[in-house]
Amino acid sequence: MADGSLVLGVDVGTSSVKAVLLAASSGHVVSSQSRDSRAGAESECGLRGKEQDVSKIIGALNGCLTALPRERLQKVSRIGISGQMHGAVFWKRNAGCHWINSGNVRTFEAKDVSGLITWEDGRCSTEFLSSLPKPQSHLSVATGFGCATIFWYLRNRSDFLQNYDAAGTIQDYVVSMICGLEVPKMSVQNAASWGYFNTCSKTWNTDILEASGFPVSLLPEIADSGCLAGKLSCDWCGIPQGTEVGVALGDFQCSVYSSMTEDTDAVLNISTSAQLTFSMPEGFQPQDHPSPGEAVVYFPYFNDRYLAVAASLNGGNVFASFVAMLSQWVSELGLDISDSSLYTQVIKAALSHGESGLTVCPILFGERHIPDALASVSNITASELSLGHVTRALCRGIIENLHTMLSAHRLRESGVTRLIGSGSALARNDVLRQEVERIFPFPVVYGNDVDSAVGVAMVMIKRR
Repeated sequence: MADGSLVLGVDVGTSSVKAVLLAASSGHVVSSQSRDSRAGAESECGLRGKEQDVSKIIGALNGCLTALPRERLQKVSRIGISGQMHGAVFWKRNAGCHWINSGNVRTFEAKDVSGLITWEDGRCSTEFLSSLPKPQSHLSVATGFGCATIFWYLRNRSDFLQNYDAAGTIQDYVVSMICGLEVPKMSVQNAASWGYFNTCSKTWNTDILEASGFPVSLLPEIADSGCLAGKLSCDWCGIPQGTEVGVALGDFQCSVYSSMTEDTDAVLNISTSAQLTFSMPEGFQPQDHPSPGEAVVYFPYFNDRYLAVAASLNGGNVFASFVAMLSQWVSELGLDISDSSLYTQVIKAALSHGESGLTVCPILFGERHIPDALASVSNITASELSLGHVTRALCRGIIENLHTMLSAHRLRESGVTRLIGSGSALARNDVLRQEVERIFPFPVVYGNDVDSAVGVAMVMIKRR
């Protein structure tokens, strides 16, 4: 890459989109923008379904880019895009979007595209999942996974699938659109998150899927994580046509990449959900069949290595639900307190209570390894019903839930000597950080600018 060139990193997250510009020579962030996508949409599955409006996501993406300095966008030599894993979006090949002139820049809008069925989607019940063919993969298939979602449509709404001939994660969709790919490409990272993918052979379980009537023609081509997917088919918000674009990556792996500096580090990320991970030794290969009930799974990383991951569905979303519940109670009492003020007061109350005998099992959104488990509160006494006690116990429960999935003892046995803390919920919540340091007896380093957008840009800088 030429001196003075920049690399654009984009993360299409669950609730927001972020774009950063990194100097190719130093890796330093020179500009950054983020936008809340506010893309939540109604689902035909009611409360069990979790869908997002793709047009709103693309609007937030374009908004991020147009807010970056135009003269810097013209110096972009590579683009890396990561995003929320597992989810599925469907579109028409050779369509899917149309390019428009918006002001003095060129952007694209979604067209002939479905809603995004996200990783949080719960339409596939335990009974439904048990009826699916067993994958030839070390990873189990869960609700919210792309292949499980396609199976659901195949059995319940086959007419839906007839409207489309391409599918992928939301970040795969973006890469396909900006590169004008006729056949979508998907990285090993994203393919593994969809299910029915063998990470050792780097192939879909096509024989198993075809035998069940699965529309394998929807599955993207596979590319190694970190490879190029193509080039910009035209100018995009001032970025020159022909700029190299990497195959879309998983937000989790990119977040880890931006923060894990040593093989002896473990990374704890708490944003909407929560993950605790460390890198497996070079040469490690997982078994080729799932281990039901196992809380730790192995995600493909880079250079054929794997991350051992405790991936919890319960993180900042649990605390957000708690604050939303309090906000509703306050409103029903006829009081007017903003959510931001309420959040601040809740944290303040918990900080004044260092201990609480309450026990909160915070699995409000279930867990993939125990899908039928429910949240609960126990050890309730009259002396510990204050806002501070309950908030403290909830924060402790979120961290203890992760600890039950991947303990400090196992981390130490694996050679971990330091914990890297990241994620919006951890950065914002002092009580969560206190509980991390109490439950995991390691030195903890918090990164203020650790995120997937930075990580995916770093991957593209280091790509030869």
